[in-house]
Amino acid sequence: MKTILLLIVSNIFMTIAWYGHLKFKESSLWRVIFISWGIAFIEYCFQVPANRIGHYTFSAAQLKTIQEVITLVVFSVLSILYLKEELKWNYLVGFALIIAAVFFIFKKW
Repeated sequence: MKTILLLIVSNIFMTIAWYGHLKFKESSLWRVIFISWGIAFIEYCFQVPANRIGHYTFSAAQLKTIQEVITLVVFSVLSILYLKEELKWNYLVGFALIIAAVFFIFKKW
């Protein structure tokens, strides 16, 4: 559970670093890059321990899969609430296919 919580916090920071600046188009590119790097540094402070701790329980492929699912959830929330973008049906279909990938990666064959 510690891994999941760290990955959630990590992804919140990374999603803000990658997409938060889109509401500030009047800001210079160098400024938003510098700010994004600072936010990404905070993200790494959560992501690296999450993967290190998580690798005792999960394979690297499983960790990446968990991270991608968390990333999609965090991104969807930010996209809807912060960027005021619509969550379209085809996005949901794509997300469902990723959830299908989760099944195959975590299934004990």
